[in-house]
Amino acid sequence: MEWAFAYLALGALVGLFSGMFGIGGGTILVPVLLMLFKMQLFPAPYIMHLALGTSMATILFTSLASMRKHNQHGAVNWAVVRTITPGILFGTALGALCAASVSPRGLGIFFALFVYCAAIQILFELRPQATRQLPGMAGMTLTGTFTGWISSLVSIGGGTVVVPFLIWCNVPLRNAIGTSAAIGFPVAVGGTIGYIVTGLGFHMLPSPNLGFVYLPALLWVTLASVITAPLGAKAAHRMKIGLLRKLFAVLMLILATHLLIKFI
Repeated sequence: MEWAFAYLALGALVGLFSGMFGIGGGTILVPVLLMLFKMQLFPAPYIMHLALGTSMATILFTSLASMRKHNQHGAVNWAVVRTITPGILFGTALGALCAASVSPRGLGIFFALFVYCAAIQILFELRPQATRQLPGMAGMTLTGTFTGWISSLVSIGGGTVVVPFLIWCNVPLRNAIGTSAAIGFPVAVGGTIGYIVTGLGFHMLPSPNLGFVYLPALLWVTLASVITAPLGAKAAHRMKIGLLRKLFAVLMLILATHLLIKFI
């Protein structure tokens, strides 16, 4: 049960950040899951893939809880969600296939560098200027494919890519965050299926599991995160969260640095 309490605490934190910032939580969840899996002596060659797959599966539930709350505030642009979803599903499946063929060290370094970029973006509030309108179906499909691919490789809900893109396309920040939370669901569907399929047949994986998804971690993280994700979304509409975003970015930098040192 000591692991259950650790997963519950992690899920509560991830759900809060997911709802508050429109970020799927993988930037926090993956590094901490790596630590917990290592402490439980899981097979080293599969720890990174298990962390990515389990993290992606939790986004199925946190995105639904966060999306519901943002939708209540009228912050979800459903037209964007519909047009970007086909590309998202294709990109996430492609990303999971790529992840399965990359070494844990390569995945870890790529993940850490991505988190550095995301943290710097948050810390210095690097947002693109709203200089264009939303593209047509072809442009949205290409954007969705890239978003799904990168999201699956680093196990995020897509907010790090989608929010700046929507702001660039003249979507208000509040709606960009809400729409990103909704897009997190198709990201999680495609990514989770990909990590389950690519993890089948590996007999050394800890049980119970579905491919690269470790079910006990998924259960406890999800139980806590679905409670705190709506609280985070509510806070995003009622609080000035600028300082919290910066503290979150610092935490991301610390975890990414730890991960980079570990893999290098």
